Amino acid sequence: MSFRTRLTSFFLLIVVVPMIGVGLLVFNLINQSRDGKADARANGLASAAASVYESQSAAGKTDAAAIARQVSSLRGQKLDQRVAKLAAQAGLARVTMARGTKPELDRGSHSAIAPGSATISGGAGGTVTITASEVTAAQYAHELDAPDVGVVVRQGATPVGSSFTAPPQQALPRSGAAKVNGANYRAVTQQFRGFGSQPVNVTVLSADRATASSVSTSRTLAIAFIAGFLLLACAFAVLASKALQSQLARFLHAAQRIGTGDFKIRVPTEGHDEFAALGNEFNQMADELARRIDELAGERARLRELIHRIGQTFAANLNREALLRLALQTAADAVEATGGRLSARTSPDAPLSEAARVGSLDNLEETVLEAERQTLKDGGMREIETDGRCVAAVTLGDFEDTDRPHGVITVAREGARFSADERDLLTALALQATAALENVERHDQAKQQAVTDPLTGLTNHGRFQELLSLEVEEGRRYNYPVGLVMLDVDNFKSFNDTYGHQQGDVVLKRVARVLRDNSREVDLAARYGGEEMTLILPHTDLEGSYAIAERVRVAVEAMRVPKLNGEGQLQITASLGVAVSTDWDKDVLISDADAALYQAKRDGKNRTSRAPTRPKDVVGAEEASTL
Repeated sequence: MSFRTRLTSFFLLIVVVPMIGVGLLVFNLINQSRDGKADARANGLASAAASVYESQSAAGKTDAAAIARQVSSLRGQKLDQRVAKLAAQAGLARVTMARGTKPELDRGSHSAIAPGSATISGGAGGTVTITASEVTAAQYAHELDAPDVGVVVRQGATPVGSSFTAPPQQALPRSGAAKVNGANYRAVTQQFRGFGSQPVNVTVLSADRATASSVSTSRTLAIAFIAGFLLLACAFAVLASKALQSQLARFLHAAQRIGTGDFKIRVPTEGHDEFAALGNEFNQMADELARRIDELAGERARLRELIHRIGQTFAANLNREALLRLALQTAADAVEATGGRLSARTSPDAPLSEAARVGSLDNLEETVLEAERQTLKDGGMREIETDGRCVAAVTLGDFEDTDRPHGVITVAREGARFSADERDLLTALALQATAALENVERHDQAKQQAVTDPLTGLTNHGRFQELLSLEVEEGRRYNYPVGLVMLDVDNFKSFNDTYGHQQGDVVLKRVARVLRDNSREVDLAARYGGEEMTLILPHTDLEGSYAIAERVRVAVEAMRVPKLNGEGQLQITASLGVAVSTDWDKDVLISDADAALYQAKRDGKNRTSRAPTRPKDVVGAEEASTL
């Protein structure tokens, strides 16, 4: 058998056959990946459908509770009319009522789903249960409708809603493959509570074609890779059969060792012929590869450590501006950029603005803007090369529940394009910066919530006490007056008793808005408690404080608050008490303002009353403090 024949056989044995096995394994993995992606997408869609159903059910429960409080004492035609009116006002799809186990009322569409119930004591009439729904099966299916997604809603076995033009009539599996209207889907069926004892079955169908394109691309790449590898191997075998001869075994052995990462192997170099020269070159190449791999390993270790350290810094840093500067500087250092900038927005609705800049971006402004436009439009990372300089832009992650990113990092350098490792590194840094920004935002939100009254949006009582103490202390130190206005909504208890606490909440919100709108930027509005609110007025004497309080009182009197039942408007008035700190005692100042407030109440309400002047004025108090 000739050497060429032996080499061909050897080639078939060690290259072609294993590659066929690898190809079969790769295609099997691709098929498994396709099935996994399809199942994952279907399960994700099913989770979304369950979340929407639970959200609608919670809304129905809220509506049911609101109706139950208003109709529990009614019966007969009055009950029917009242519930019908309330259901229409709330835009309900269906509402039912039962006393004990006896149904008394059922209004709306029988295709309504996602019900929520509220139960209250009906006195002698027994327990009253109101069940309400805001959505029909068809509306629910339409809300979940999306490309390559199908939704079928059944009550028991009967279809009541579908996103398909021609709803499927066949039984759908609880999970697994399904064929609907000639198309292949992955189905996930979930069961939810419906009206009465009949459950609601929601089947979410994910079209197989939604994940088919990635599988097709993977197969094409796998075929191209295997074909390229085989072509290269064939060329190598032909050349080796003509040139290697007796040296083939030694070179092949050395090559196999290097392929496993052993760069210490040496090819024997005997004599001074071409094989000896080739052996020398081979050995030099192994040394160079070993050196470069060691360098790369060290560089990757350094970068990993850098990213880890920066990640820890991000997580601990709650200064937004410093955080953005650090993120940009780290990105520029990591890819050896000569310049860069970071543009960010402070909220989902805010425009992007430059937050940090490093190095120089001279003559690259247009290229930088184009790279940022492309990455903001398509997401991910974009790279543009112009005049021997490369610009790369990567977006930070999106704000929660939006598709608007926090910002974009852009870096530029001269020379070679950014490598795949550098692109991955920039993406990883952007993810870490996003996580750190979200930590800052959560911290700021928590800090704000801790000092804010949730109903009115004004500063809460605890923070009011802290700020008043600080302001009074500053007034004592620098000898300036501090005014305080106490406001009380007149007849507020009667509003609650007559129109309900929800109407009372609306009144408090409107009064709080008037208080903010009619005060100065340096003033601080706070909710003192109940229907009482306060206004701290730095650098304001008694007459100035009185003028501001009167402006607030007039604005409150002019305000009209719509009734929640839609039957007219309410006119609100408020009584206000004004005091000024003369001895820099916070508690005395509050007591004086409160006494003035109740004097306004006693004098007939809807008026502003000044606290009586104490013996010590501001100047006298300062003089007394020096004695």
